[in-house]
Amino acid sequence: TLALVVTGCASTNGSSVASISHTSGNWWDRYIVYYISQFILWIASLVRDSYGWAIIIFTIIVRIILLPLNAISIKSMAKQQKVQPQMDALRKKYPGKDVESRQKLQEETSKLYKEAGINPYTGCLPMLIQLPVMYALYQAIWRTPQLQNGRFLWMDLGRPDPYYIMPVLAAAFTFISTYISQMSTPQSSQNGMTKGMTYLMPLIIGVSAIGIQSAISLYWVISNLFQVV
Repeated sequence: TLALVVTGCASTNGSSVASISHTSGNWWDRYIVYYISQFILWIASLVRDSYGWAIIIFTIIVRIILLPLNAISIKSMAKQQKVQPQMDALRKKYPGKDVESRQKLQEETSKLYKEAGINPYTGCLPMLIQLPVMYALYQAIWRTPQLQNGRFLWMDLGRPDPYYIMPVLAAAFTFISTYISQMSTPQSSQNGMTKGMTYLMPLIIGVSAIGIQSAISLYWVISNLFQVV
């Protein structure tokens, strides 16, 4: 969600955005955005200059690269499921809402996770990697004429989807992906906010996707579809 919102909030004033090249002024433009742009253009050259298919292939490549991190995340969730009975016991042992009880519960939980080899933050790794990729993709599209003016199916890739099909698909696949992820999350890690985000995230994604480039929406749809599969 954060990745999509950040890209959606970035400047879209074409007159203030310089074109990208291997001599661009800062390291982000020169080594990240430029080479992502060139990589997508190279993929497009292999598929008859179809920039939409190039973005789809690029997305799949990114998701495949992230598979090891996803595997680590899934293993961590499996470990958390195994210690669920111990977590329930700790909650019964420290049921109080006072500061001391909360602190004791946190200490015992950290100890339990450490003994079980669980890092509760590993689930964030794939998204932390995707965030700069999403922003770099946005910049590459906006600053590469071929991508900015490219067409795919009914869409101008540099503009929002006029029929809102991509935003709807992005919201739908985000919901399915989030729902599946929640099913594999230990009950001890869930709360009202976590469950609410299952429905809130697709809404945020869908609304944000209405105003951003179709190419970004396409990336998000394929990425979440890949995650669902």
